[in-house]
Formats: sequence, C-alpha cells, structure tokens
Amino acid sequence: MSAYNIVSIAGSDPSGGAGIQADLKAFSAHGAFGMTVVAALTAQSTRGVTGVHPIPADFVAHQMDTLFSDATVHAVKVGMLGTAEVTEAVAEAIGRHGLPHVVVDPVMVAKSGDRLLEPSAVDALRTRLLPRADLVTPNLPEAADLLDEPEAADLATMHEQALRLLEFGPRAVLLKGGHLAGEDCVDILVAKGSAPVEFRSPRVRTRNTHGTGCTLSSSIAALLPQRPDTASAVGDAKAYLTEALRRADEIDAGGGQGPVHHFHAWWK
Repeated sequence: MSAYNIVSIAGSDPSGGAGIQADLKAFSAHGAFGMTVVAALTAQSTRGVTGVHPIPADFVAHQMDTLFSDATVHAVKVGMLGTAEVTEAVAEAIGRHGLPHVVVDPVMVAKSGDRLLEPSAVDALRTRLLPRADLVTPNLPEAADLLDEPEAADLATMHEQALRLLEFGPRAVLLKGGHLAGEDCVDILVAKGSAPVEFRSPRVRTRNTHGTGCTLSSSIAALLPQRPDTASAVGDAKAYLTEALRRADEIDAGGGQGPVHHFHAWWK
C-alpha cells in the first residue's frame, strides 16, 4: 500500500511553525502523505499574528469537495477555521463525505494572545463540528472557552472537564494539561465506554513552543490509521512531540517563540 493520505483543514502560518505548514511536516515525519484545505490566511511570525484573512466558506467547501471526490483520505486534522461560516461548511463537508479519523484541534487563541477564532464561531464549533470528531484535542484555555467556565487548575478538574467535553458529541477527548504547573505535562484521554488514560511527559524548558498543538494533533491524525487504537496513536505522537520540543532550540526561525523541530530524527 502507498502512504496514508492525511488532510489538514486549517490556516496558513507563513513562519512555518504552526497551521498547515506544521501539519504537513508532522504528516511527513510519520510516513504519511499530506494534503491541505486552506481555511484562513494569517500574517504572522515567531513574534505574533498581525493579520487574519478568512477564506470564503463556499470556497473552503469547494476545496474539500474537489479533493475528496478524487483522493482516498485516511484521516483528517481540523485546525484554525476562523469564522462560524467556515466552521459550519467544514462540518457539513465532513459529514457529506463520511471522512474517517477526524481529529479536531479547536484553535482559538495563538500563544501570542491573538484571537484566531471569532467569538461568534465558538457555538458552531460546539454544536456542528465537535459531534463530527473522532477526537478533539483542546488545551486548558480552549476547554474553558468551550465549556464557558474557569480554566482547570488541577488534575481532578481536568478529568471533570474532559468528561463534560464528551457531552458535545466527539467520540474521544484529549485534554492537554501543559498549562498546569509541574515538572511533568499531563494529558488526559477520555472516550465513551472506556476508562480515562493519563499521558505524562517531562516538561521541556524551551521558549520555542510555537505550533505544539498543531503538531500533536496532526501527528495523532497521521498515526490513527497506523495504530490499533487511539491511545497508542496519542502515546506515540506525544513521544514524538517531546523530542521535537527537546530539539527545538536547534531551529532559528526568528526572534520570538520559535517552532518545534519536526524533523529531529533526520536532521543532524
């Protein structure tokens, strides 16, 4: 069999550290062939986002219909969508084409603090897109935004919020705990009918963390067709991301928060 075809539906990051650029690198690192549907354009660097230009929803849908009528798709990663109209169009196309292994990374705010999802689009994300997801991968601020409640400050609250996120309809939730204090980063995977699973990884001390959420979610999407279950895909993706963070300081892409090292296993 040829490589698995994995599609990123997300925004473009000219700095190459996040968005579709990061997704394509992560897909390749996991032996998958990357395809893209561009949902938004941004003007950004390692120092922050200076502008966002949404793609019209009908053209996002046109990209999806054209691609999916031709290519066999083995998994999909959904990232930055920007507007309610695009979010609804993506949700409808996913359902229309019956796409497998849909991983939704609910990108709302960049690490620089710049808003990447219009507030009016949050409800469309909750009600239209999350029910289509096989896995949703929010961080703590994103989970709080989706649930409209304070950000979790401990593991017990993380477990509670992860279970409440399941009520929006995804088959599984990976709640990422990197914003909590501590020497370890703890993520919690919950799925209907299964016991919660905690993933612990050592906290890597680097400022070059741009695109970590994009990289993790796209790595999981690339691995889901290649692993026996979601937990195995998440575990392997987290191990890959930890090493990409550990080697991140080898990349010099600007003066702000730089990217992780997607090709740490190949570049010397």
